[in-house]
Amino acid sequence: MGSGTPAVGDFGALLHRLRTSAGLTQEELAHAAGVSVRALSYMERGRSRGPQRRTVQALAAALRLDATGTRQLEHAASLGRPRPTTEPADEPGTEPESAPTTGHTAHHTLALPRDLPDFTARGPALDRLLALADDLGPARPPVAVICGQPGLGKTAFAVHAAHTLAPRFPDGQFAVDLRGMDAEPVQPRETLARLLRALGVAETAVPAGTDDRSGLLRSVLRERRVLLLLDNAATEDQVRPLLPGHGPSLTLVTSRHALAGLEAVHRTELALLRREEAVELLTRIVGPERVRREAQAARDLADLCGHLPLAVRIAGQRLASRPGERLAKLVTQLAAQEGRLDALRAGSLQVRAAFALSYRQLDAAARTVFRRAALADGPDFSPQTAALLAGLPPRQTLQHAQDLTDAGLFQPHPTTERYRFHDLLHLFATEQATEEDTPADIATARTRTDAWMLRRAAAAAQLFNPEHPTDTSGEDPDPATAPAGHEQAHAWLEDERAQWLAALHRVHAAGRHRHVLDTAEAMHWFSDRTSHWELWREVFEQAVRSARALGSRRDETVHLNYLAWAHNTCLHDHTTALSTAQAALVLARKIDDQLQVGWAHNYAALALDALGRTDEGIVHLHQGAECLRRQTGAQSRLVELSILNTLGRLLRQTGRPDEALSAHRRSEALCSAGIPGKPHELIDLYRASAQQHIGNDLTALHRWNEAEAPFRHAVARFEAARMPAWSEPARLGLGIVLRHLDRTEEARETLTAAHEGLVRLNHPRRLEAATQLRLLDEAGGADSHSPTAEHIRSQ
Repeated sequence: MGSGTPAVGDFGALLHRLRTSAGLTQEELAHAAGVSVRALSYMERGRSRGPQRRTVQALAAALRLDATGTRQLEHAASLGRPRPTTEPADEPGTEPESAPTTGHTAHHTLALPRDLPDFTARGPALDRLLALADDLGPARPPVAVICGQPGLGKTAFAVHAAHTLAPRFPDGQFAVDLRGMDAEPVQPRETLARLLRALGVAETAVPAGTDDRSGLLRSVLRERRVLLLLDNAATEDQVRPLLPGHGPSLTLVTSRHALAGLEAVHRTELALLRREEAVELLTRIVGPERVRREAQAARDLADLCGHLPLAVRIAGQRLASRPGERLAKLVTQLAAQEGRLDALRAGSLQVRAAFALSYRQLDAAARTVFRRAALADGPDFSPQTAALLAGLPPRQTLQHAQDLTDAGLFQPHPTTERYRFHDLLHLFATEQATEEDTPADIATARTRTDAWMLRRAAAAAQLFNPEHPTDTSGEDPDPATAPAGHEQAHAWLEDERAQWLAALHRVHAAGRHRHVLDTAEAMHWFSDRTSHWELWREVFEQAVRSARALGSRRDETVHLNYLAWAHNTCLHDHTTALSTAQAALVLARKIDDQLQVGWAHNYAALALDALGRTDEGIVHLHQGAECLRRQTGAQSRLVELSILNTLGRLLRQTGRPDEALSAHRRSEALCSAGIPGKPHELIDLYRASAQQHIGNDLTALHRWNEAEAPFRHAVARFEAARMPAWSEPARLGLGIVLRHLDRTEEARETLTAAHEGLVRLNHPRRLEAATQLRLLDEAGGADSHSPTAEHIRSQ
């Protein structure tokens, strides 16, 4: 405990002596007392000479002062506070809880609400407001708009900031609730009258008109250092007449709306708490001992509350009112999504009620967009998806989505026109859909959306089929907005993959099997460009089931082969790939489809090689090649090219690089000769694959100079086609060749790019790339702490 005998004098100097005597840094004392480091620094430097009593008491507690020391610190602070001209100074240690600041504003009805003693986090946002207050200029008194979704604690933050800033505004602090969520928010004329009276203007001197009252307020505030808190604003028009025109004042405005039309303001958009901040808030409410006993439950509770301050506070208040209840019990209750909003209630505090206030402000169409958007699949959704689910025109839906964003009910993506829900708002929107829409309404919305999504997905995927017309807009459900070209199609299919994949599942469940097969077939060529997507297993599994439901053995064989490819290439599940390819082989032989026989041999060989049974795989490939050699169709030549490329690779792996090179040269020759009826772009991709294999064969033969050109050709062609699963292994091969040619810097650049690309793809060869970089560093005597070495060690 402190000695209780500090000398009375200047508050800043006294506080500095007490802190240094206690052996505390400013950061340690600020954290223990719950004030910002900036505020503590200002106190010690004399820029803030009369902090409020509650702040002084927090500092005394953090300094472990006894009663006498606390009273003396409080008295030193009271001497720095401005005094009313009509009242004598109080005795030391007996000042009132809220000392008046000037004679004409000593007492008023617009005092700040009570600050929360357990207020947590928001340090950077508070520091920005403190900096704003430090740089006040009479020409342009600052206005700070504090906005964000419901439940973020905007009012609590603004009140806490106002109390922290209060010592800087000796002419008074005034708070007005504008009741923006009411059916009829407070009119500016009424608010102006209340502010003028609180500022000492006589009732008879308050003008009748809104403009006159606004002008008088600006005049009164011109020479006064005042803080205004305008809480819960509805619109810009409600706020504008209340803002000072000149003078050293600061105005804080809170709103659930962005108030984007409010000119020349500073914006503070509050975010969700970080997990550790949410746990800290919970700790301050229920006590550190309970949290320490159930640390993991506290973290789970913060996560289930979505790190939303209101939800965390409600959970904490509920636990505080039930001191014998375990945190884990509440975690179990919240884990059940259907009852989570019911459980997040403590007395009059309810998460659902906070959301409902904003929901009731919307018009009927916006409410429909909000609740139907909860039916979207995936972590976010586009305005087009929301429009389909709501049954509204896209342009109208986009405007509603932007309004919902301004209201804090949607979270916008920072770079694209997509939106998402906070987890708890998603539950609330789902509840509203269940309550306000019939099952038939929801089924109709889903059917409409699924049909549109699958048509768009099939049309976009067909753009990657070299044998298909390059313009597929005629097959698109909305040709005016159809993706044009590979880049747009790829972006759409990636952005909406959760939506169209879920649609495929629902269409299969509804028995629309031909639709499933057509979509999966359209996806075939695009899947080659995105072989790192694990979802292809689901796509082709659904297609196999639909083929069986329709009794189409040919479709079943085709999609069994696609599924074997997915298990091999996307999931690296080679045991399942082998059994799937064997099933495809049996069925293909039954229906005498030699093309699918060849593909089945190819995929079985790939699986066998990965399982360490390479010799068996080579047998399959020889059988497949022989089968296809007897066929005359152009499609058979394409399968033969794939088999020859795979055969050569396996021969190389078994120590027969000369035979491998011969197989790959044969493949290249077929490509160079061309295949009648097949587009040049398609054959060029096959040739790029053969070139990559030739580069690997020459590498195995240590013919480094010859290997460079084939690798460069393959990398360039696969990059142009946006096929990273193909270009990055080829880039790795090129990097290996450059390393052996002693072109160190070029090798390092190439291998680093290959390693980064393979890591992004989660490709098995990423470890080989890491090894090659390490060998390069070791050969060059690189520092073991170089960026390259550190990067590789972290993988």
